[in-house]
Amino acid sequence: MITPAQIRAARAMLDLTIDRLSQESGINALLILQIESGNGYEATPGDHAMLRQTLERLGILFLDSGQAGPGGAGLRLVAADHQEGMRPEELNSANND
Repeated sequence: MITPAQIRAARAMLDLTIDRLSQESGINALLILQIESGNGYEATPGDHAMLRQTLERLGILFLDSGQAGPGGAGLRLVAADHQEGMRPEELNSANND
């Protein structure tokens, strides 16, 4: 199960508000606050799983203790697909958005 610190760190890495995480996950914002503070006694394992799935979908990779060398549980951003965009010679008034 993911830890409260991992959830807080994931939100910070994604610059995600509690309200936005609530919208994305379908979990009440107050319950997310309680989980993050370690007082989510009413949270079910399904709530934790939904938060994890939502954060993974948004670009977080959760690491178990010792998974990436010595240390405790953690997380990292998933590498984004590199998109070069348009080359300068392709820019013109027709594609100026």
